[in-house]
Amino acid sequence: MPVQVITDSTADLPPDLARSLGIAVVPLTVHFGTETFLDGVTITPDAFYTRLQQERTLPKTTQPSIGTFLEFYRRCANSDGILSLHISSKVSGTYNSASQAAQQLAGGCPIVVVDTLQASLALGLVVLAAARAVQAGATLSEAEEVARRTARRCHLFGVLDTLDYLETGGRIGRAAAFLGSVLQVKPILTLRDGEAYPLERVRTRRRAVERLVEITRQHAPLAQLAVAYSTTPEEAQHLAERLQPFAPPQGVLLGRFGAVLGTYLGPGALGVALERAE
Repeated sequence: MPVQVITDSTADLPPDLARSLGIAVVPLTVHFGTETFLDGVTITPDAFYTRLQQERTLPKTTQPSIGTFLEFYRRCANSDGILSLHISSKVSGTYNSASQAAQQLAGGCPIVVVDTLQASLALGLVVLAAARAVQAGATLSEAEEVARRTARRCHLFGVLDTLDYLETGGRIGRAAAFLGSVLQVKPILTLRDGEAYPLERVRTRRRAVERLVEITRQHAPLAQLAVAYSTTPEEAQHLAERLQPFAPPQGVLLGRFGAVLGTYLGPGALGVALERAE
């Protein structure tokens, strides 16, 4: 069997696309009080964001257990190898769980676990590149090199309505520099060295979206391009249309922040993930 590519639910890949490329997705967990849900499996984004805006207490999230990864890895044991690509270890313990599971299975099917230092669709673009390489016949080491090279060329930029969710969830990182800023200023963040990093502040939502367009143009030419949103699908579709002139031949991928990342980004989050062309 060919190499099996595995990722986690924070890659925010559209399920049909992941299935079409044979990508296995390990779900993280979201907890509303005593209720537990598997990201993208037992709770949909629509249901999650509706509840997020109704609850007084924010949900908690947890990484997949070592046992969950063992289950996924054993299921793929007949493949030529397993390439496990995950969210930045600086914002989640998912990579650590995956690594420990792989160590327990050492000596069997070869498993390579990669900390991409990415999240959301920036991680998704890394996974897509690796999966397409496998479809084209890449070996485990070749697919790993594609993933690592792609991860170095990927960037994630996003505008949030508020930093409250990041702060409360303990994932704010260097974006804490924006706390206490003028009311209604819209923060634009990126990932730098695997954690949230403050890029700039703008006065209005409209200007924030304009900056996402400008930033995308500045990074062209592009090998991959995607737009992600939490609760504003029409705005995301409009942004994708505006980014079309900078898109590679396959166009702009449209995805949605799932329940785990939505816990920290909140309603109104809008992002652009891109891979610079070589």
